[in-house]
Amino acid sequence: MTSLPRPATVPEDFGALVAALTQRTVLIEAALLAAGLLLAFGIVRAIRGPAGRAETTSIWFGIRIVDGVLFPVLALGLALLTRWLLRHYVPAVPVALFKLVVPMLVSLAVIRLTVQVLHSAFPSSQLMRVVERSVSWLAWIAVVLWITGLLPLLLTELDAITWKVGSTSISVRNLIEGVIAAAAVLVGVLWLSAAIESRLLKGAQGAGESLSLRKMGANAVRALLLFVGLMLALSAAGIDLTALGVLGGAVGVGIGLGLQKLAANYVSGFVILAERSMRIGDMVRVDNFEGRITDITTRYTVIRALNGRESIVPNEMMIVQRVENNSLADPRVALTTVVQVAYGSDLPRLIPLLTDAVRQVPRVIADPGPAVLLTAFAADGLELTVNFWIADSENGAVNARSAVNLALLAALQREGVEIPFPQRVLHGPAPATLVPPLNGDAARSPHPSTP
Repeated sequence: MTSLPRPATVPEDFGALVAALTQRTVLIEAALLAAGLLLAFGIVRAIRGPAGRAETTSIWFGIRIVDGVLFPVLALGLALLTRWLLRHYVPAVPVALFKLVVPMLVSLAVIRLTVQVLHSAFPSSQLMRVVERSVSWLAWIAVVLWITGLLPLLLTELDAITWKVGSTSISVRNLIEGVIAAAAVLVGVLWLSAAIESRLLKGAQGAGESLSLRKMGANAVRALLLFVGLMLALSAAGIDLTALGVLGGAVGVGIGLGLQKLAANYVSGFVILAERSMRIGDMVRVDNFEGRITDITTRYTVIRALNGRESIVPNEMMIVQRVENNSLADPRVALTTVVQVAYGSDLPRLIPLLTDAVRQVPRVIADPGPAVLLTAFAADGLELTVNFWIADSENGAVNARSAVNLALLAALQREGVEIPFPQRVLHGPAPATLVPPLNGDAARSPHPSTP
């Protein structure tokens, strides 16, 4: 494997590098690098396919071609191959430009890999945005130090700063290298867990039971890989894992005393996914909030109401409280509506007509079919109750009842059947006979009659 160029010493080799960049052979290097970048762009575009069919969440490709990891990796490979060919077959070219471009491509690949993995593992975390920007700045600073030849001098100075921890001597350089190694291990583990989760959930969209099982498997795999990655990262940082026994006991006591609710929510999440009492896509009602389950995580469940509002319900509440699930055993839901017709209507002829009108509504299912029943002799007319079933309660019940009411109204108007409205007859006392006022009363009246 071709190694990265050895950093120059300051200032002699850096001056030689600047002098080499002023030669005409740099144009040849620039042309070869441009051709390599175009070739890498074309390969990624060919593998990615049309933009409409590409996966925007792919770590390899990203939203745009240059956003993913594959483009800088291919460009780096082509640059290293071109530099090797120039050194062996065209030694007159000093490959000065490659000494600048290769570290930059390495830095770009590291930045793209870190950003894409963190964005895939934590898509809504604002803290990860800060980490991404920090990694970008550190990577580009490292490239500048490498090109200028200051990086080995800085590492030597950091290696000279040491302190004792027990019987072990630790330097700042060891600490930085351990942190970098731990971060690299965690990024690799997050990449692997994101790839496994994407593969598990792919192809199960919309299948409630299968999607819930795959979601449980993805959460379990991520938790296991993060635990293993943390152990490997601590080992890579030079921390003795046997010294974590006391810390692990303290963490266990802390979970038992102070994190009971959090632990209960995590355990409840795995119980919900394992027993499949609630699945993604079910219509549920919890604590007077009704909606469709859109996501089940290890700590909470997201329920989206039909008006667009979302409720984040802790998983413990889904276990200990009463939950109405309209889709657990059967997605069909019964609805009713009431209509009145005038006394004297021909019910034996009218009821089949209304039943057929309801059956023609698109969302009303045929099995069980609709039924129209005479349920009461009301004060203003005959009260008919219409029972019907729908199989897509997640699309709303009010709009389905409205469609049935419109169909009933159209059928009654077509048949000329009157829908009665309240009518009342008021009986009052007869008007009293007016007695003409006396003369004295007329004089005292504020409105005396005109003679």
